Amino acid sequence: MDFEPTERQVYWSGRVRDFIAAHVRPNVPVYNEQDRAGDRWKVIPIVEETKAKAKEAGIWNLFMPPRNDSHHHVDDTFEFEGPGLTNLEYALCAEEMGRIGWASEVFNCSAPDTGNMEVFHRYGTREQKEQWLRPLMNGEIRSAFLMTEPNTASSDATNIETRIERDGDEYVINGRKWWSSGLGDPRCKIAIVMGKTNPDAQRHAQQSQILMPIDTPGVTILRHLPVFGYDDAPHGHMEVEMKDVRVPADNILLGEGRGFEIAQGRLGPGRIHHCMRTIGAAEVALEKMCRRLQEREAFGKPVYKHSVWEERVARARIDIDMTRLLCLKAADMMDKVGNKAAKQEIAMIKVQAPNMALRIIDDAIQAHGGGGVSDDYGLARSYANQRTLRLADGPDEVHARSIARMEFAKHAPNPGPTANALRGDHGRAANDGESFSSGDMGVAR
Repeated sequence: MDFEPTERQVYWSGRVRDFIAAHVRPNVPVYNEQDRAGDRWKVIPIVEETKAKAKEAGIWNLFMPPRNDSHHHVDDTFEFEGPGLTNLEYALCAEEMGRIGWASEVFNCSAPDTGNMEVFHRYGTREQKEQWLRPLMNGEIRSAFLMTEPNTASSDATNIETRIERDGDEYVINGRKWWSSGLGDPRCKIAIVMGKTNPDAQRHAQQSQILMPIDTPGVTILRHLPVFGYDDAPHGHMEVEMKDVRVPADNILLGEGRGFEIAQGRLGPGRIHHCMRTIGAAEVALEKMCRRLQEREAFGKPVYKHSVWEERVARARIDIDMTRLLCLKAADMMDKVGNKAAKQEIAMIKVQAPNMALRIIDDAIQAHGGGGVSDDYGLARSYANQRTLRLADGPDEVHARSIARMEFAKHAPNPGPTANALRGDHGRAANDGESFSSGDMGVAR
């Protein structure tokens, strides 16, 4: 094992860190002021100004996979490329972005656009890329991903009830989705919708994904869903109804029955992105906690000299570093052996990262006393974000189930059908078919 960062890792993470220090962090007060002013659902000027600088500097679309990851190997695919960072290289950049909530958008690296752009890149036709991927990569529009439904247990995405039915040269979409992140943004123009095209097919071949322009007749945003009281404007999380929504048949992605296959390719990298941003958020919480503890005195001595705080700070440093190593290991495996081979590591980091961050943020809140639960220090919002992440892209219990089943398979007394069933080899996409939630809830903050 070589823990020395490569030249490319140092180069890209350093550029992101330096840009944030020069252009993002100094403008946090400006962002907060513009965010609070006027309509909640708006374009925030300082974000657009800073995006233009990042784009000009070439620190843009860093998450885009290397060109050999594209599903369609044709010459024109090369028009739709980012810098070609590996998952491991991008992970270090994502940690830097995670330190400030709106930093990811500055580099055009915020969810759900990142996952949607990867879907277009890997599985989209030339026409779909021209119409939607190009403006997304240019930062001109935004997008949404509609999977979670209010009336089903969406931790098992085979439960989804939204119907996508062929009618001549069109598909007709009927259903209701919620926690549709990004629909509050006035720039949101396109959604990727998961629904059932054939409820009689095999369990993991019933679902398809289709492109639905937001302004299509029959699309109605019913309400906004706050998260622990935060509206997450201008991004937002919406409940949306689709009633006899007609879209061209060419809007289907990859073909009928390929929905789970697409979801597998989309969610693996996305989980790593979220987890690395989470590590950045945990680092910020630890920094705030240490500063606060050294500024205050209680019971005759500085607060940090009370042994309970020494223990908490030490535990925080250990947990952050252990979590980072696990996340980097998962990213490295994804690059070297593929997402499927790294599925256990991906599941482990998805459970570990938000729980680690929540413990540290909770301690930081405690260190700040009443101020910690206010908006003055950003800790309450950070806690809400990380608590939400325990549900988004698959709840903890689903990932833990996948991890446990892989462990049982390793040590099965009879390495025959029982072990195969535990691994999920008995059904197409079954190994992860139960390990992703239809939720994109709150992951783009």
